[in-house]
Amino acid sequence: MCNKKGLTLVELLLVVVILGILAVIAIPRITTSATTARTNVCLTNQGTMDTQIELYRTDTDNWPTFATLVADANYFPDGAPACPSSGTYTMSGTTYRTACDASGH
Repeated sequence: MCNKKGLTLVELLLVVVILGILAVIAIPRITTSATTARTNVCLTNQGTMDTQIELYRTDTDNWPTFATLVADANYFPDGAPACPSSGTYTMSGTTYRTACDASGH
């Protein structure tokens, strides 16, 4: 009797099919996770800017304009945060809260 070690074609095809099924399950979940992460970063950036607006108001007794706030190195030493979804941040002149124009935020 010849005792050879190795995989048969059927076993190899079975492994490839299983890996394909796992990829079909995993790829949409990874894509959804990346989208959720971008949304969460954007919301965190908005919260940080809202906090800085309040700090500016407390320090100066004036409400800032958005351009004044993000240009002030005391509040944003590394510059204004950028939306990871390529959105633009704006500040309401009545509520003094930031918003992002990217879809889903």
